Amino acid sequence: MDVNEQIQTYFSQQPQKKRDDLQRLDTLVRELLPKARLWFLDGRDETGKVVSNPNVGYGLQILTYADGKTKEFYQIGISANTSGIPVYILGLKDKNFLVENFGKELGKASVTGYCIKFKSLADVKQDVLAAAIRKGAEMTSATVGARQR
Repeated sequence: MDVNEQIQTYFSQQPQKKRDDLQRLDTLVRELLPKARLWFLDGRDETGKVVSNPNVGYGLQILTYADGKTKEFYQIGISANTSGIPVYILGLKDKNFLVENFGKELGKASVTGYCIKFKSLADVKQDVLAAAIRKGAEMTSATVGARQR
């Protein structure tokens, strides 16, 4: 099964309202990042043990660990959990960036250093969410090039 099929299968397993929100969010991210690499992580580790909720990723960045090892990973991620939909903006150096620049304008969402979580897409201002996703992808793209040289 290719990544698009995995994503659609994952979405189809969600309750209707959440499925609709995830599909609209997926369309939004693909429009914002049309050349982004797509990812699907089923939430299982190398041994098959479930360690997280499944998630869909967009883009590419290189994560560098303390021991110097590197790993390719996505920049933007979306998922579904029992309390709503988290949008992950990974790789931001400033853990206050999302809160300070988008937190107050988003609507009914909780915002942390790398996550914007809401119950329903209707609860947030989609133009503000789009701006946060776009800016997060821009900021992490800049660091990828520097790390790959």
